[in-house]
Amino acid sequence: MKKVVPILAFLLLNIFEGYTQITSPVIRANFGVDADMRSNFFNGFVQSGNDDWFMLPGSIGTGQFMIDTTGAAARVARYATDVPFRRSSFIRMMRYPVFSVINNRLLLDAAFVRDFHGDDSTVFASGASKNGDNPGDWSTPVSQGIPDKNDILDVMVHIRRAGPNITDSLWMMGGMSLDNTTGDRYFDFEMYQTDLTYNRSTLKFTGYGPDAGHTSWQFDAAGNIIKAGDIIFSAEYQSASLTFIEARIWVNQASLSISPVAFAWSGQFDGASYGATYGYASIQPKGAGTYYTGLQCANNTWGGPFSIILQNDAIATNYIAKQYVEFSVNLTKLGLDPVTSITGDPCGMPFRRLLVKTRASASFTAQLKDFVAPVAMFIAPKADIATETPSMCNSGSIGEIHVTNPVSTSTYQWTTPNGNIISSPTGPSIFIDKPGTYIVTQYLMVGCTAYARDTIQVTLSSGCFVLPAELADLRGTYKDGWSQLNWKALNNQQVEQFLVQRSEDGTNFTTVGQVDKQGSSSGTVSYSFTEDISKVNGQRVYYRVVLVSLSHAIKYSNVISLSMAAMTHNNNITIFPNPARDIVQLQLAALSNSTIKIDIFDAAGRLVATRHTVVYRGNNVIAIEDLTGKPRGLYTICVNTGEESFKQKLLLIK
Repeated sequence: MKKVVPILAFLLLNIFEGYTQITSPVIRANFGVDADMRSNFFNGFVQSGNDDWFMLPGSIGTGQFMIDTTGAAARVARYATDVPFRRSSFIRMMRYPVFSVINNRLLLDAAFVRDFHGDDSTVFASGASKNGDNPGDWSTPVSQGIPDKNDILDVMVHIRRAGPNITDSLWMMGGMSLDNTTGDRYFDFEMYQTDLTYNRSTLKFTGYGPDAGHTSWQFDAAGNIIKAGDIIFSAEYQSASLTFIEARIWVNQASLSISPVAFAWSGQFDGASYGATYGYASIQPKGAGTYYTGLQCANNTWGGPFSIILQNDAIATNYIAKQYVEFSVNLTKLGLDPVTSITGDPCGMPFRRLLVKTRASASFTAQLKDFVAPVAMFIAPKADIATETPSMCNSGSIGEIHVTNPVSTSTYQWTTPNGNIISSPTGPSIFIDKPGTYIVTQYLMVGCTAYARDTIQVTLSSGCFVLPAELADLRGTYKDGWSQLNWKALNNQQVEQFLVQRSEDGTNFTTVGQVDKQGSSSGTVSYSFTEDISKVNGQRVYYRVVLVSLSHAIKYSNVISLSMAAMTHNNNITIFPNPARDIVQLQLAALSNSTIKIDIFDAAGRLVATRHTVVYRGNNVIAIEDLTGKPRGLYTICVNTGEESFKQKLLLIK
């Protein structure tokens, strides 16, 4: 039963006078609100630049379409021969990641939903449900038909800001098509803060809020919002045009004695029954001016790439006049912007679930008819991390951890309480050189509160342990195409063998030889190894020795670098030291005097530095200072001589 909160009579008579609606085509936040689904069209004519739900095939312009249309052609083709398939529901979300900036507008999310057709359970049982009820008390049948003027065909919703910044006005765009156009039409876009869900098996709604089935708005004594709750927009379209849109929020009736800072009460309150503690109270902006627009389509309005399925299973390409309605609401002007009026969080969500339903009459508590099952909004993939090196040694190993499902608009920040990150701690992946716990925190946008976290444990391998440098004492020399290594081993009786490993870049090593244990001495024993490397390309080689114990545990020595400049007879490059902390040397043996180009790319493939320098025939050593101040991580140094190109990986460790 409706209860009218006492208010001055003249205000009741003029409640909407300062907020008259716009029922002619408009563009809001660069989105066409003209009851036409086509981007780069406005009011039936070509107009490049404005965004909309879809793009008409063959049309051109800078305006973008919001809904993911993947598979539309295949679905429409199947409609032609598969009648039961026409009756099925499906949903498509925004084609861009949430919080993308497109055409200088910040896009939060969008959805297109096709309702079930024919007799089904996504309708309200006759006379059993109304606005203000606890959703848990709503009754839905196993199967039931409804009047065609109340039968929802498709629903669309889109949330965006009028500019690229979180301070720009927040707009909600909505659209809905109904089967029939005769008579007046009444519908609600109801937004929940909880994960409201409809189960077609049990015919019940679950996941509703704690306050009589909803989440209530809460205020402090000064009228500031301290907690956001559920919202509903109730629209009335008469035969000619949009009559009005009423905004309501779910509150404890006692809150009506408080004067909110962000908006004003406008006099209506409806709960489940007369005297209910909780219910929907109507609100209006503090200042005069239009906060919503809306209108109905003209005849032969394009129905979008998924075509139109009518109640009788017929397929249509275009809408008849008034079959599709569209509206917009300025949530910022209405005082429902989570950034300016509520949390201040740049990624604050105005709601989590959207439920669209039709009513039998203009009364807010009229019998509910059809509904589209709750749609989840603003859901980005939550960070999930993995690694190909789940265990590693405390020394001599490098591993990578990465986000398996990165979102291009999200920021990822890595931390570790006991490991060691050797690359930049920001981004979808990191490099590490120690076992430990690694944590990634995902932010949907810079400046937002944390959206998701994931943790991975990299364990200490049971087959390796740290080798103190004094136990290896690895040394090496190069002469006439041969390398010679010398090292020492303590506690020789525990040694099974040594593996000699060589690398051309200082990072990726290959075993090139094996040295067996010498005798049974238990003291300090010297070892050596020689190798013909005359055919190895490059100016420098790297070696390390792996000690394999009788228990098959392994120990890595330090890495040494040997210069081979005297043996090189063609263009090649060597980077040293590698890994490096800031300045590195590039060694190049050139066949002639020339100018070379040096490009440096980060791990994401972005060019971070470029330079040109002159080299002379013979050996050249070039100092590269471009990495000073750059973040840790893997870089690729590319050298182009004009005739040949060379690449080397460099690990910057800081």
